[in-house]
Order: sequence, then structure tokens, then C-alpha cells
Amino acid sequence: MGELTVSTFVTLDGVMQAPGGPTEDTSGGFTHGGWVAPHFDDDMGSIIDAIFANADAFLLGRTTYDIFAAYWPRITDPDNIVATSLNSLPKFVASRTRTSFDWSNTSHVRDVVQEVRALKQRFPREIQIHGSCGLLQTLIANDLIDEYRLFTFPVLIGTGKRLFGAGTVPAGLSLVQSRPTASGVLYSVYRRAGPLVTGEA
Repeated sequence: MGELTVSTFVTLDGVMQAPGGPTEDTSGGFTHGGWVAPHFDDDMGSIIDAIFANADAFLLGRTTYDIFAAYWPRITDPDNIVATSLNSLPKFVASRTRTSFDWSNTSHVRDVVQEVRALKQRFPREIQIHGSCGLLQTLIANDLIDEYRLFTFPVLIGTGKRLFGAGTVPAGLSLVQSRPTASGVLYSVYRRAGPLVTGEA
């Protein structure tokens, strides 16, 4: 049985909007896009390659799908594991506004909560989510994510779409690993660890 894993870039104050460029996602008047570029280094590249090597399929929100589909099909280097994975493996897009997609091996997901369970049965390794902030809110609210892989960048933005929004269900997580990259990005892996446990300090 497969697992649903999330890999995402996030600022120290929890923002994940438009990491890749100034015009990537300006919704809500967001003007700080592109905050990843000054900190991306070889360490991050190696971690990302290792993540993609474990993918059996991808689950994406429509906005992230559009961003990826506009770029990755043009990258044809067979040694680029991110490109070869995204271009060849099955992709499932959760969307309320579109039902057909041109990128090869892409299918529409109508009811993401119900279909995620079926996807986990279908694939033996990982169904990976990258970015996809809106989709993540639904998955987090329904406690469907098995593992979080967070790249926390040493920047503060203050506004923008956040990884853990108002619908987040209280839960416990277990830290599996954590290490900094040369540029100061903290890579941390967390797994589900049951309900939130509280006490008195």
C-alpha cells in the first residue's frame, strides 16, 4: 500500500505561496514571489532528486499542475530525474474547474478525499504532492497525509497562502530527520504520530 507524501517550500512564518518566481501566483495581491531562488543550492538539489526517485505517481492541485505543465515537458534531459519522473509517471489533478488535461499520463480527480484512498491501494510506493496549497488544505483537514517533507527557508513574508490554514486538524507529528543545507534552508521530515497530546508544563 502506498503513502501520500508532501514536499514543499515554506517560509519561516509558514507561507508557501509563489516560491518560484514573482509572477508564479499573485492572487490576493501577493508581491513577494521568488523567495526560493537566493537560497537554492546543490544540497537542496540532491534532496529533491532523492525524493523524486521514490515517486510512483503525483497528485497536484490545478494551479501547480498548470505551472509544472508549462515548464517540465520542455526538459528532455534523461539524467534530470525531476523531469523524467514528472513527464513519465501518472499525474492526478484535483480540480473543480477543469476535467481534461493535455500533459501526458494526466487524469482528473473528482473527489479527492475518496480517490486518495484508492490511489494508495493502487500504487506500492509514494503518491507525491508538490506545492498545491489549496489541495493540501483539503488533505490536511481530512488527515490523509502520511509524511511531510518541508524545506523551511530563512525568510519572513507575513502575508500569503500558508501550509497549515484554518482547517488544520490538531495532530501529533514525529520528526524523522532534520538537517540544514549550506544556504541555511532547513530540511525536515515529519510523519503522522496520532492525535494531539496535551498536558500541563
